[in-house]
Amino acid sequence: MKVLVVGDGSREQAIAEALARSVKEPKIYAIMRILNPGIVKVCESTGGGFRRGKPTDPVQVADYAEELNVDFVFVGPEEPLFHGVADEVERRGIGCIGAKKSLAEIEMSKAYMRRLMWKYEVPGRLRFKAFKNVEDAIAYINEYAESLAIKPARQAGGKGVKVIADLQAYLSREKKEVKAKHAVKVVKEHMRGYTDIEDRILLEERVEGPEYTLQCFCDGKTVLPTPLVQDNKHAFEDDLGPETGGMGSIAGKGLTLPFIMMDEYNRSVEIVKKLVDAVQRESGEHYKGVIAGQMMLTDKWGPTIIEMYSRFGQPEGENILPLLETDMVEICEAILSQSLAKVKLKFREKATVIKCLAPRGYPDHRELAKGHPIWVDEEAIRKAGGKLFWGSVDMVDGSYVTGGSRACEIYAEADTIEEAAEIAERCIPYVKLLDGWGLFYRSDIGSRRLLEKRMRLAEMVREIYLYREKKGILGKTIDWIPGRGKIEV
Repeated sequence: MKVLVVGDGSREQAIAEALARSVKEPKIYAIMRILNPGIVKVCESTGGGFRRGKPTDPVQVADYAEELNVDFVFVGPEEPLFHGVADEVERRGIGCIGAKKSLAEIEMSKAYMRRLMWKYEVPGRLRFKAFKNVEDAIAYINEYAESLAIKPARQAGGKGVKVIADLQAYLSREKKEVKAKHAVKVVKEHMRGYTDIEDRILLEERVEGPEYTLQCFCDGKTVLPTPLVQDNKHAFEDDLGPETGGMGSIAGKGLTLPFIMMDEYNRSVEIVKKLVDAVQRESGEHYKGVIAGQMMLTDKWGPTIIEMYSRFGQPEGENILPLLETDMVEICEAILSQSLAKVKLKFREKATVIKCLAPRGYPDHRELAKGHPIWVDEEAIRKAGGKLFWGSVDMVDGSYVTGGSRACEIYAEADTIEEAAEIAERCIPYVKLLDGWGLFYRSDIGSRRLLEKRMRLAEMVREIYLYREKKGILGKTIDWIPGRGKIEV
């Protein structure tokens, strides 16, 4: 058996390793923009191979799959899905684990996802406005003083999201200026180069609460959920600094997190199922791949959708795939034959922690974070109880150099999240940049202090949303506008 993995990140390394553990002993092949050492190792150890190429080019990927005569293709990242890689691979008669372009729009366009939620009355929806130009967005900001999340309308690698609380009347003018300035930045910087959707900027009502990610396998008929993971988006300790693609994540043990109840897990699964149904009805296609809800427990709804992913999260996928005991190849075959209902997912009962290490400069000045030689003692990490996932690192002339994003991740598992975090901490000294440039990571991820902070916040919002539910006003917003009176949404 042969399987082609598309992509070159830590998530694709975790996917490749999960496939390689199959009793069917597949040969793993990969097409990568940069040569991830972890994926190269899997390919070579299984008797497969790899090619440096352009994962977002549908023809290039499909040609390589045909040339290898693979049994199926597994697409890891979102951008190849947005570019129609799954469509082209399937057009050639090759099975593909990955959403077709019309289905992946649920992630690519945040405005499309919000419109779907309102059209199909999916619980966990937020009020929003999408704009095709920055002038209209600023006019709206100047007219209405409210707390907002300002986002690029398209998935832009997790960049450009800013949440601004506008609660003090005496600061209203200053807050409007901050919001307008960020709106301009979103359009000029974060949406620059993206011409595949009309909307440029999204303004969403601001909500607060602990975030978490629910990742699911889907065959177009059945949605199989996996354990929850919580990603930490901010660059620095205590959730400070710019948002990143994720500086580390926690899971377990079991299906939920220490601050999410089982009932909230079940509600989250129902929300993702309703969105799968909605996007399938809109597109007329079957969703065959991975889908994930990036969610928040809010006082407005309880489980609330913040964004949707058409793939595993990164690093969230790396938390759960090492624990997967069900044969990954059998899961993929069940997705392709739409018999996922017969599969029982099984995971080892362990808590896991991921800590990401990034060169200084990431995320706002990636050119500064690029091109640094990196040294990793993988054997020492293994002896300390951890495991390495390579990230944005390229193999150049036999050496490893950073690619500008998160360079690598330390994975650890234990009976509790705190114990796993301590193991990961012990592994950090075994990663260094050889030219003296600095690496940074978040030591607070998985700590008791941060867990208790999440639990206190969850308790607060839980009390309110359950009260709202009891009073029959779950998800409702009531505004008062002078001259117009009460407006209920």
